[in-house]
Amino acid sequence: MLENEANPTISKSTGLPRKRFYRARAHSNPLSDSHFPVPISPSHVDYSLHYPQFFSSSGEVGSIKKVQFADVGCGFGGLLISLSTLFPETLMIGMELRDKVTEYVRERILALRTTNPGQYQNVSVVRTNSMKYIPNYFEKGQLTKMFFLFPDPHFKEKNHRRRVISPHLLDEYAYVLEVGGIIYTITDVEELGDWMKSCLENHPMFEALTEEELEADPAVKLLNTATEEGQKVARNEGQTFQAVYRRIAPSL
Repeated sequence: MLENEANPTISKSTGLPRKRFYRARAHSNPLSDSHFPVPISPSHVDYSLHYPQFFSSSGEVGSIKKVQFADVGCGFGGLLISLSTLFPETLMIGMELRDKVTEYVRERILALRTTNPGQYQNVSVVRTNSMKYIPNYFEKGQLTKMFFLFPDPHFKEKNHRRRVISPHLLDEYAYVLEVGGIIYTITDVEELGDWMKSCLENHPMFEALTEEELEADPAVKLLNTATEEGQKVARNEGQTFQAVYRRIAPSL
């Protein structure tokens, strides 16, 4: 408690970091050069730093467990925290470009681990540019779920190449997703929603989930409610536009 009183960035009542001390611009330019360490391959990622309960510091792994969920542009980590308790045996990671926001999510996870012993050990965050370095973190067919919630719409046509869902980036996502893996997208911008749906619909390695499958998927229910952006849209009674697609094997 004394430590929290001396540290204004930590809430005295909850022990969690205060978001107002970690505010940053809503979006960053994913095409600009940023300076942070990048693993040269998935085998060079030190997961003992992210999941100490599952990986030893010596680098030896008791059971060969791999990250299966990736939240791309995870923001303040609301979806990750919800998914962590919904899928407690699944390792998941948030990927965020903004350094202050990444720091907030990291502190949030550490605080939750402290106040909830045994929980939130399966979730972590990394500062990186997922539009450039997805193959540096994940092997072929490693992921079972990828999330893209309320991404930057990049309204100007000249900036569409910055969009995190695009035909050429879907090639990379298809590479790291296993056959049967799911990609989840949601936005409150109708034009971006149409764009993401069109990109997925026209890609030969993705097919839309049926209405019955969407109803049965517990992760779908979190798309509107788990993130700060989704909660803001709900408060303003705004619309959202989802596109949820399955990775399929290409037809020969």
